[in-house]
Amino acid sequence: MLKTAVAAAAALLIAVPASAQDSARVEQLTFDAPSLAGNLEGNSTQRSVVVVTPPGYDENPDKRYPVVYFLHGYWMPVDVQQEGFRIDEAVQASSEAGHDFIMVMPDGFSKLRGGFYSSGPVVGDYESMVADDLVDWVDSNYRTIADPASRGLAGHSMGGYGTARIAMHRPGIFSSIYMMSACCLDPMTMTAEDAARIEAMTEDDAAAAGFGELASLSTLATWSPDPTADNVFHVYTGLKEDGTVDPLVNQRLAANSPVVLVPQYLPELNGLEAFAMDIGDQDFLQAGNAAFRAELDRFGVTYEFELYEGDHGNRIRERIRTEVLPFFAQHLDRE
Repeated sequence: MLKTAVAAAAALLIAVPASAQDSARVEQLTFDAPSLAGNLEGNSTQRSVVVVTPPGYDENPDKRYPVVYFLHGYWMPVDVQQEGFRIDEAVQASSEAGHDFIMVMPDGFSKLRGGFYSSGPVVGDYESMVADDLVDWVDSNYRTIADPASRGLAGHSMGGYGTARIAMHRPGIFSSIYMMSACCLDPMTMTAEDAARIEAMTEDDAAAAGFGELASLSTLATWSPDPTADNVFHVYTGLKEDGTVDPLVNQRLAANSPVVLVPQYLPELNGLEAFAMDIGDQDFLQAGNAAFRAELDRFGVTYEFELYEGDHGNRIRERIRTEVLPFFAQHLDRE
């Protein structure tokens, strides 16, 4: 009788996982991003990533899940972004509503606090880091539905820009996108005054710079790089001896603007299963978002849009839970 009871207990231990996953689980891990190799800023190819698996992931070893990739904004690394966004709360709420997702947020940080999910010799190829290295790593290490129809891409601010950029440049990887308060949509302009200020900056100046001051340098390093430049940031400001700016600099900046790019990427934009964007009514980026929407409308691109009460960041955590994941629940395949 004792032997029977012991055998039954042992069988029960085998059948039930040692630690049941009752709620969404957050892991901060590291993946290798060879796409970033050789960048002049020295941004590491070993990238942090936050991965959230839904309740029941451990207990259902045969189940596979759609994945929502979320690109964070400028200035703070991924662990700090997670403290603010709490993407696990969104995954938990979605699961309770009957829609299970894996959610992934990679580190888009750089020496100058953000690689803008773009590609260049100074910052490295953050675009391929997301579209190739990260997606391959997630599909290899988690039980995903490894199909574009089951992959969504979203992002806030710099990440909203990255969402648009990757959707246009790398079609066939993500089927649906959601842009939140996207930055950098309309063309930036380098003035002679800005160029002179950047030319005079030292590494100590950059380390002490505020958000706006550093963002202009960071975007220049991303979109107007110069591996042969004398300055420590490897940027081409275009500042001439006569105090004017080489038009090439502003042409390069415009070449990375989604407002400019729309007509070149209509098949990619129209090929999306679903496309949504939103912004707060007190957001300082409203003008660029309006210009982008005007171009989408001009060329007949279908998208959803909401202007909500809020500023650039005060409701992002809430809206990831109440808007973003419900959007993907409607549009991503779960089988």
